Amino acid sequence: MDDTRIDVAALFSAIIRRLPRILLITLGLLVAAFVVLMFQPRMYESSSAILVEPRSSPYVRASNEQAPSISGNEVGVVSSQIELLKSRDTLLGVIDELDLRSVPEFNGSASGFSPLAMIMQIAGRRAATPNSIDETVLTALYERLNVAQERDSRIISVTVSTTDPELSARIANAVASAHVARRAQLSISDTADATGWLREEIDRLRVAVQDAESAVANFRVENDLFTGQNNTSLLDQELSNISGQITAAQERKSAAMSRATLIRGLIERGQPIEGVANVQDSVVIQRLSEEKARLQGEQAQRSATLLSNHPSIRALNAQIAELNNQIRIEGGRVAAALEAEAKIEADLEASLQAELARAKSSASLATRETVTLDSLEREAKAQRDLLEAYLLRFNEASSRVDANSALPDVRVVSEAAPSVTAASPKTTLIMIAVGVLSVVVQVGAAAFGELMSGRALAPVTRESLGGDVLEEAPFDVEELEPDQRWEAEGEEEVLASTAGHDLSPLDELAGDLSDMRPSAAVQTKPGAKPTPDADPASDAVRTFIREQMAGISAASRRARDEIAAKSSVVPEVMSSTDQDSATAKPARVLRYTDLISDLALGRTHLLLLADHQGGQSSRVLAEDLIGDAISKGLSVALIDAGTGRQTHEPGVTDLSQGSASFGNVVQKSADNGFAEVTWGKGIEIDRQSSRPATLVEALGDIYEVVIVLTGQVAGTSSLDLFVELGGRVVLVADDETKLDRAELARQRLENAGLARVEITALAEPVAA
Repeated sequence: MDDTRIDVAALFSAIIRRLPRILLITLGLLVAAFVVLMFQPRMYESSSAILVEPRSSPYVRASNEQAPSISGNEVGVVSSQIELLKSRDTLLGVIDELDLRSVPEFNGSASGFSPLAMIMQIAGRRAATPNSIDETVLTALYERLNVAQERDSRIISVTVSTTDPELSARIANAVASAHVARRAQLSISDTADATGWLREEIDRLRVAVQDAESAVANFRVENDLFTGQNNTSLLDQELSNISGQITAAQERKSAAMSRATLIRGLIERGQPIEGVANVQDSVVIQRLSEEKARLQGEQAQRSATLLSNHPSIRALNAQIAELNNQIRIEGGRVAAALEAEAKIEADLEASLQAELARAKSSASLATRETVTLDSLEREAKAQRDLLEAYLLRFNEASSRVDANSALPDVRVVSEAAPSVTAASPKTTLIMIAVGVLSVVVQVGAAAFGELMSGRALAPVTRESLGGDVLEEAPFDVEELEPDQRWEAEGEEEVLASTAGHDLSPLDELAGDLSDMRPSAAVQTKPGAKPTPDADPASDAVRTFIREQMAGISAASRRARDEIAAKSSVVPEVMSSTDQDSATAKPARVLRYTDLISDLALGRTHLLLLADHQGGQSSRVLAEDLIGDAISKGLSVALIDAGTGRQTHEPGVTDLSQGSASFGNVVQKSADNGFAEVTWGKGIEIDRQSSRPATLVEALGDIYEVVIVLTGQVAGTSSLDLFVELGGRVVLVADDETKLDRAELARQRLENAGLARVEITALAEPVAA
C-alpha cells in the first residue's frame, strides 16, 4: 500500500463548509448559558486579614520573662491557626453573635425545591433525615467560608461569600474577631490553670517549710547548738576568743622577756640604757637622767676655765658616776619587773591552753552533731526557697488572669468591607469559555471525521517529494584511501557471507533479556548494565552471551579470512607461534591528546587499560590521565584490578572474596585528589563473583571518569570481568618500538569477540 499524507487544503475546506453550523450551535450554547447564568444568585465576597506573630509588651511581661521570638516554622504555625479558625467552636460563636440561625440563606429555608437535591437524595448521596439547625447553619457557613494563607507571609485571609454584601462583611469581621478573642482566652486559661496549680503547691509547701524549720530549732535546743553573731556557733566563738587570748599572752611574754634581756645585756656591757622604752617609762630613771644632764652641763661649763684635776671637776665627775650607778641599779629593777611580767603571762598562757583543750573537746562533739543540723537546714532552706519562688510566680500569674492582661499571638490587620460588585458568577469569562470550547470541539470533531473517512488524506507520489531522492553515489570510490576501500568492501562481503547465518539464538537471547529487564521501580543510569547481583540468572545470561559472541566471532573470522585470501591485502593465516615473529599490519596508534580530549568532553566514561607485556605501562598511563583529568575539573576513580600489588587496605580481591564491603574498599588517594580502589590483601580475584563489576558500575554513577587497570593480557588479566560494562578498551604498549607486537595482540583480542580494541604507547619506556 502506498504512503498517504494529510491534505491540509481539503481539511480546511471541510471545516469552512461546516462553519455556519458551527457558529449556529455556538450561538445557541451561548444563549443557553446566558439564560442559566441569569437565574444563578449573585454572590458577594468580603475579606478580612489576620496577622500571626508573637506579641509582648514590657509593661505586662514578667521581670524575668524574655520577649517571644519568631520561630522558623512559619508554615506550621500559620496552618495551626487556620485549622483553629475553622474549628467548630469558633464558628458556633460567630453563629450565636450574628444570629445566623434566623438567616434564610443559612438555615435552608431559602433554598426551596431543588431537583438536583432530590436526585442526589434518591441516589443515596445525601441523608434523607434532616440535620439539626446548628449542623445546617455550620454546613452553609463552611461552604461560604474560605480561609487561606497569603503566599509565604504570616497573613491569613478570611473570605466569606453570600448573597448580601453587608452580611458577607459582618461574617468575615466576626470570624476574625472571634478567632482573636479565642486565642486570648486560651492564653488566659493557661495562666489560670497555672495559678490554681501554684496555689495548691504553695499550701503544701507552707506546711513542709514549717515542719522543716521546727525540726532545725528542736535539734539546736536539744544539742546546745546555739548561734552567736555572724551566724557562728557559741563554741566556735569561744574557741576563737581563747585562741586569741593565748596568742596575745604569748606575744606579751615574748616582748617582756626580750626587753629584760636587752636591758641586762646593756648593763653588763656598761652601755647606757636610757634609750629602752620601759627604762624611759620609769619615773626614777627620768629624775636621775635629768640630774645627770644638769651635772654634765655644769661640768662642761666649768671645764672651759678649770683643769680636769680641779677639785670642782672631780666632784662633778664623781656625782655623774654615782648617777650612772643609780641608773644601772634602777634598770636592773626594770628588767626584774619585766621578767616577773613574762612569768605572769606564761602562767596565763598555761591556763588558757587548758581552757582551749576543754573547749576543743566540747567542739568535737558538737561538730558531729552539726552534720545532722546542716542536713536539716539544707532541707528547710530548699523547701523555703521553693516556697518563695512559687509565691513570686503565683503573684505574677494572679495579676494576668484578667481578660485584658494577655496579648494573643494574632491580630486583625484589615477589616472586611461590603463588596460593590458580585464575585460570582463571572458571566463574561463563562460565556467566553463556552464559546471557545464549542468552536474547538466542533472543529476538532469535523477534522477527526474527515480524517477517519479518508477524504482529507492524499497518496504520496514521487513528484510530491520534490526530487529529494538520492540518484547517485555521494562520493567516488576511487577517491577513497586504500584502507577505507578495503574496510567498505570487507564489510559488504562480511554482511553477504553472514546473511544466511542462523541468528535465532540471538532472537531467543533478546527475548530472555527483555523478560529479565528490571522493573520500572528500579532506577538505573541510561546506558548502564543492570547490577549483576540484582538478577539471580546473571551468570547464565553472561555465559550465554559469551557462547553466542564466540559463534558470531568465529563466523566473522571465517568471512574475514576469505576476504583476505581473495584480496591478498592480509597475509595467510599463520599459527600462533608464527604470528609473534611475522610482520604485522601497521598499528593504528591512539594519541594521548585524543584520549584526554575524549575524557574531558565526556565521550569516554569508563576506560579499561590492558598491558601488552610489562605490566606497569597502564599504571603510568593512568597516573598521567588522572593528573590531566583532575586539572580539567573532572572527578576520577581508579580501580587496580590487574597489577597484583598487595596492600594493607582492603581492595578488589577482598571485595570479590566477600571479606570486605563496597564502602570499605573505596579510599582516597594520598593527595586526596581522586578515589582509589587498590588490589587489596588477596592473591587473586574471584572470577565467579560479580561484585567487582557492580563496584565499577556504582563508581560510574558517581564519578565522571572511571579507569580500570586489568593487567597484562598474556597473564591473569581481569579484562573479561569488565568488558560487558561497555567501556573503552585500550591496549598499552611499553614504547613505540613494540607497537607491531601490540597490533598482533589487538587482533587476537578482537578475534576473541571484543568489538573494538585501541592501542597506545608511552612516550618513554618504563624502567624494569
